[in-house]
Amino acid sequence: MNEPFLSTLLDDASRPFRAGGHFAYYYARGKLSSDCIFRELLRRGIFPAEGRFLDLGCGQGSLFSWLLAARARYEKGHWPSDWAAAPKPLRLRGYELMARDVERARRAFGPQHPIVDIRQGDMCAVDFGQAEVVTILDALHYIDHTRQEDVLKRIRAALPPGGLFVTRVGDAGAGLPYHLCNWVDHAVTFCRGHRLAKLYGRTLAQWSELLDTLGFCVETLPMNEGKPFANNMLVCRLPA
Repeated sequence: MNEPFLSTLLDDASRPFRAGGHFAYYYARGKLSSDCIFRELLRRGIFPAEGRFLDLGCGQGSLFSWLLAARARYEKGHWPSDWAAAPKPLRLRGYELMARDVERARRAFGPQHPIVDIRQGDMCAVDFGQAEVVTILDALHYIDHTRQEDVLKRIRAALPPGGLFVTRVGDAGAGLPYHLCNWVDHAVTFCRGHRLAKLYGRTLAQWSELLDTLGFCVETLPMNEGKPFANNMLVCRLPA
């Protein structure tokens, strides 16, 4: 599926992380090449044509580099004809709890990037401000259920009518595939130099019900691409 294009896009999106060191560069390449959600966000046209983005639990900013590289490719006319147009980020704000990830991001994007701003902060405490798009990829289950609900309420308040919230969660009702997801999550987090104590999952139906009560229209999309996991992308839109 558009292998030459994806290889070039991967090179472009990974390149900034060379400034962050060996680990930052190869972690970005591994994440962006092996995780289908990055490709599918673009191919399916999940994001609006342009807007302000807020990524909570953003790590070293791999999603932002992917979006910037995609837009640059699109504006040069190097874009698959069967894909949606690449979104135009107007502002890319991110919060990450782990200081080492934030430092890698700062080295990659530089201190004076015109639209990227990644800061250390806890999603349970920082001011979200306003954004057209909020993303949390594989991080909501790190906080307990009460704090999950508070974060989601504040995301709802940060979005305008027609705003978009995208997250990926594991389905706690999926049995062994869900437990495999958690094992991989622990392993990857350990490789990044962190430890996880407990994960707070929900069944897919419970996630959807919670988001529905907050006023979101929720679309669920399996996001495993043949892997024996239980990951689902939730595309949550507010009525315009």
